[in-house]
Amino acid sequence: MLKREGTDLDVDAMLRDLRTLVEVESPSRDLAALRRSAEAVAALVEHRLGGHATLVDGPAGTHVRWSGGGTPRVLVLGHHDTVFPLGALEHRPFRVEGGHATGPGVYDMLGGLVQAVHGLATLADLSGVELLVTADEEVGSHHSRALIEERARACGTVLVFEGATEDGHLKVARKGCGTFEVAVRGLASHAGLEPEAGVNALVEAAHQVLAIAALGRPEVGTTVTPTVAAAGTTDNVVPAEATIVVDVRVPSAAEKDRVETAFANLSPVLAGAELTVTGSVNRPPMPPEAAAELLAKARRSLPGVEGVAVGGGSDGNFTAASGVPTLDGLGAVGGGAHADHEYLVVDSMVERARLAADLVRAIRT
Repeated sequence: MLKREGTDLDVDAMLRDLRTLVEVESPSRDLAALRRSAEAVAALVEHRLGGHATLVDGPAGTHVRWSGGGTPRVLVLGHHDTVFPLGALEHRPFRVEGGHATGPGVYDMLGGLVQAVHGLATLADLSGVELLVTADEEVGSHHSRALIEERARACGTVLVFEGATEDGHLKVARKGCGTFEVAVRGLASHAGLEPEAGVNALVEAAHQVLAIAALGRPEVGTTVTPTVAAAGTTDNVVPAEATIVVDVRVPSAAEKDRVETAFANLSPVLAGAELTVTGSVNRPPMPPEAAAELLAKARRSLPGVEGVAVGGGSDGNFTAASGVPTLDGLGAVGGGAHADHEYLVVDSMVERARLAADLVRAIRT
């Protein structure tokens, strides 16, 4: 059980820690970079909270775990991987100006990690608190999902420090999301001499794109969006192969089942064409009911804050769908996730760190 002297919140110290994490750089899938980033996160946690942070190496990167001891009561959840490649700092260095901090990953979600740690550091008693910072959230959390769900069930409550909305609201519902790929196999032939001898994979793909796009139900919030397509080798050959990549977002388990069944039942239009479908809605929808009690606690600490539904997914999808009370969007106030203009509102950092501490205190009461 970890008991210590609580510290005061200091925005300058928070910004120094944020700079350190940003300047390490932590692109998803780069195992060496993710190891360096995990070491930096662990050093931050140990410096601010005491105790020992454990590095957990995995096939998608190095995760960080820390515990304040005692019976687990609340899981503080985040990730340290970002979408930005090594070298992004060269044209987008960390800066603080005009009330904003900018740089790769400040909003999604290094700022949230810093706020969470500094908020926890104000508590003299950290018993019952667990921290899990994963390395593969931006690429689907395929390897960390089991660990996330296990620790969520063990703790019984999850606080997710993904970014808040631009106007500072929390996230109480998220769509389920996933990616599908449809591979089309046809038969090549000469496009001028005997096109009829071939099976045009590009034409088949065109039929499939229209059928796939029709699976969307915008009236209920389901989007099915073909996003990438490729076919053909040269201009005088009937294409033998084509691929289609599709982004899917669903608001409910029923819609998840409907869309996954529809993809499984896709069939070729052209004689001789073959389809291979892979993928799934790998992040289940996050139902708002999972956040109701935690949102009420947050409002007592921060009057006026609202809970909103958003389309993007997070690891909170997994914990909420597992039946564990989950509140998301507790991280940085800002915007521009994954873009060159990604930013964090500096004046919000102390307030949000204090909210983190207040929620942990309320959960343990």
